Parts: sequence; C-alpha cells; structure tokens
Amino acid sequence: MDPREAATPAASPLPPDEVDTIIGQWQRARPDLETEAMAVFGRIYRLARTMGDRSEQIYQRFGIGRGEFDVLAALRRAPAPHVLSPRDLSITLMLTTGGMTGRLDKLERAGLLLRSPDPVDRRGLRVSLTEQGLALVDQAVSAGLAEQQKALAALSGEQAEQLNGLLRALLAAV
Repeated sequence: MDPREAATPAASPLPPDEVDTIIGQWQRARPDLETEAMAVFGRIYRLARTMGDRSEQIYQRFGIGRGEFDVLAALRRAPAPHVLSPRDLSITLMLTTGGMTGRLDKLERAGLLLRSPDPVDRRGLRVSLTEQGLALVDQAVSAGLAEQQKALAALSGEQAEQLNGLLRALLAAV
C-alpha cells in the first residue's frame, strides 16, 4: 500500500500530497500518535512558504524584497500624506531600530521614501513616501494581491470565507 493512501481521507476528492506522505510515515512508525494537528500545521506552513516565495518573486520585479515592501506598505496604509516615524515603523513591522535603519537607507537611496526632521520633536524623524514610492507600492500590492487571489480561486467563495474564519479562530486561540 502506498503510504500516502493510508493518510488520505476516503472522502477527499484531492490526490494525496506530501503532507499525506509524512503523516502516513508517522502512522506506520508511531500508530499511537494523533497526527491531525501535524497535518493541519504542515499544510499551513507549506502554504505560507509557497505564497511567501511567490510574493518575493513578484516584489523582485519591482526592484524590492519582502522587507522593503513591508516598509512601503506600512507607509501606504498610513493616512495621507503617508508619514510615520521610524519608531512607529519598527513597532508595526516588529523590527529592531537597527534593522529598520538598514531598510530605510536602502529605500531612501532608491528614491522611494524620504526622511525629514519631525517638526514637533527636534530629535525625531518622519518617514514619508515619495511619488515614486507611492506608485511602486501601489503596483506591487496589486500584483501581490492578484497572485493571492489566483491561489484562492481554487476555493469557492463560501470555502474561502469559511477558511478565513477558521484561521482567525485558530490564530486567536494561539
């Protein structure tokens, strides 16, 4: 018997995948283990990694990486004129100030953002999108979202809504 068959639900219309193979191997090696969680999180991990890789490829077409996109996107989501402090960006993106400085340096050299003195706090800085940065992030977010929508098209609208709700509940629980 193929090890993938043992782990594939009989009612599933889909062919076995790599996770089914791993689960089948664990079921043979350790039949005492309950492997449902392993299957769920294995698929979540593989899906996140695959979609992350696809996003990275898309952003590369715009001359930026995922990290740079995240900075530009955080600025774009800020109310017009799309200005945040480096500290606010660091908090939003869960980065150290050193990590943020490197990203800001790269994006400023590329002409995608500007750093200027904070008019309220002489010790502070403000980071803002340039017109070029605004145009680039708008194009990149549209291209990335199109790729996500293409992947999600494998599900019906009802399935996508249900998946979104289930993932929200699981994320809230952990």
